[in-house]
Amino acid sequence: MIRNYRDLTRLEMEQINKEETIILIPVGALEQHGNHAPLGTDDMIAEAMVEYLGQALEEAGEHNFPILAFPVIPIGLSTEHRNFCGSVTLQPDTYYHLLYDISTSLARHGFRKLAFLVCHGGNTPIVQILSRELRSQLGISPFILSSGAFSHPDVQATLTEGNIYDFHGGEMETSMVMAVNPALVKLETAEAGIPTPFVGNQTLKTAGSVTIGWISEDWKTADGKPIGIGGDPSGATAEKGNIILKTSAKVLVEGLLEIRDWQA
Repeated sequence: MIRNYRDLTRLEMEQINKEETIILIPVGALEQHGNHAPLGTDDMIAEAMVEYLGQALEEAGEHNFPILAFPVIPIGLSTEHRNFCGSVTLQPDTYYHLLYDISTSLARHGFRKLAFLVCHGGNTPIVQILSRELRSQLGISPFILSSGAFSHPDVQATLTEGNIYDFHGGEMETSMVMAVNPALVKLETAEAGIPTPFVGNQTLKTAGSVTIGWISEDWKTADGKPIGIGGDPSGATAEKGNIILKTSAKVLVEGLLEIRDWQA
């Protein structure tokens, strides 16, 4: 079990070993995930990942691992989703300064190791810039963790055959939410999405050596309606979500052990 930062008293916090303790900061988002999945999908996955990480550390024999979980940052950089109802985004500079101010507050009290658990890909560029700035300015060690091991063979094996475009709001993410709270997913309303402007291109893709800042409207249904998700979520199940969450947490354990031993 990972202890929550917010649960400690001031006196308890004063007694924490700041040099060794890792502050895990989950960064989520509040944005559309198609017709079927909740706006808080990324935040729910972030909260679940903290629990699954705690279980994975216990299973690895790490019963007193020096880590505290900061409250999930519930809104992030969701520019690509802003035109879909319900999505909320910060401006890039606002988001940067929000995370910067949190980080400098933690550093002021002596914490040297911060680990940003990225639960929304759109947050990654800001977190990467922030990490370097904090390290060069303050001399602390800010690490970046991914909340989903989506390329792992065990995770890929959960995908329904033929679901080749699975991405934001797709089968994997939807399954993760179903593992947390299946009542929040309305699969009967789900529609599949494909990156229509990029299909058939040899080089210009949504990611790779030649790309563009894609937006959710690029992902469309078969009849051309902007749907804002990737792949077909209809095959999602709670069982698949549990596999994805467990695998993703297990993959991070080795990295957390190396972060614990990091000296810089």
